[in-house]
Amino acid sequence: MNLFKIEAGTAQHIGNRPRQNDRVALLTGARAPGHVLAVLSDGLNGPAGADQVLHTAKQVFDSFKPGDTPNPERLAQLLRDIVQETHLVIKMNAVTTGEEAHASFVGLLISPHGEAVWAHVGDSRLYRFENGEPVLRTDDAAYIEQLVADKLPPEAARNHRRSKMLLNVLGNSRKEPFVTVGWQMGMAPGDQFLLCSDGLWHFFTDAELGAALTRSTPRQASEMLISKAAERSQGKGGNCSMVIVKLVKALPEGAGVFGVTPSRS
Repeated sequence: MNLFKIEAGTAQHIGNRPRQNDRVALLTGARAPGHVLAVLSDGLNGPAGADQVLHTAKQVFDSFKPGDTPNPERLAQLLRDIVQETHLVIKMNAVTTGEEAHASFVGLLISPHGEAVWAHVGDSRLYRFENGEPVLRTDDAAYIEQLVADKLPPEAARNHRRSKMLLNVLGNSRKEPFVTVGWQMGMAPGDQFLLCSDGLWHFFTDAELGAALTRSTPRQASEMLISKAAERSQGKGGNCSMVIVKLVKALPEGAGVFGVTPSRS
């Protein structure tokens, strides 16, 4: 078991929108001690789709029982299950209500074995940093490649500016969601993650985001990023939401203990 603990927090700001459609959560599983699931969803046409993401994520995670050894593919399947079950429920609700809800999805699952597994659908993002240095972000081009595979010419796919938001979302009755999955083994103190909606990442470089996470606690970093996003958007920004997860050294008396220190703005 890795000798680290987790410092984490969530934060949101409504921006100049009439309501907050994003949803964020940090979850622990009822049958998965030491595992932490971070979830972010941007609801389109209202918050209903994002609300369903969080509801389904909690249900699926609470029923999940991990094995005794590292198994990133099994953790990745958990995230895929959340996506598929949410997608199905949203479509079923649309039949009843007559209104179609859509949502993006970003999920990050960290295990006490040092596994970090993530999945995303749509235009929300996950970033990974090592001591503040950007090393990965979810691939916005992955869905463009899927469009090409679906016989859309490459140039048309690249110029399909709103493709991720309009097509690759949970709840789309015309197309199944395209899920991008990744993982990293051997997580250690100094590793940091940021899940965020487009109301945040649109206004920052990768390096700026990494610097903010390294220099401050999750609460301080989120407050600074929200303030700076509002400034750079000149009062025209949308919903701004994030989950920050930082792996830090465990205290000597906490050796072998995997914990979460939550904060929220």
